[in-house]
Amino acid sequence: MISVKIEDIKSFTSKLFVGEVFDRFLIKEASISTYNTFTIDGTIKSGYYSQEELEEQKIGTYSSWSTLKPFCFSLIKGKRLPVSFRIILLMPEEGTERFLSARRIGFPKEQVKGLYVNIRYEEEKLTCITGTSVSVFTLDKTLDEEWDEGFKSFLKKNEIPFVEE
Repeated sequence: MISVKIEDIKSFTSKLFVGEVFDRFLIKEASISTYNTFTIDGTIKSGYYSQEELEEQKIGTYSSWSTLKPFCFSLIKGKRLPVSFRIILLMPEEGTERFLSARRIGFPKEQVKGLYVNIRYEEEKLTCITGTSVSVFTLDKTLDEEWDEGFKSFLKKNEIPFVEE
């Protein structure tokens, strides 16, 4: 787990809320504070979609960031900055599989429950904190270290300046 401070908040938030840089992620949850606090649970509600819709649209446990992004953006746009926001993004299952394979990480994909990015904006400071979740106890930190490095590479590739805290 690492924490990085984003140096260009305006550019980052544009890429997050308007651009497509983060669109491949899923959204676990979000909390946006402006004149009220709005909380979003990214979990798809059972029974809302038909089985056919779930299969055709490849809908899983969580909504995609690209689906909820316009709603979140509508909450923060305007003349005033938000008081704060917290967004927890999750790498989708197929992305996790590609990541494990590309990095030659020995964890079986079934044991990796999540590769996370926690985005926090408060007091005019924006940080991203990486995290992993596995279903077994292990002292092996390879997955954590690789995810940390992978996320820093993602930021560099997308020209997002940051400083590791």
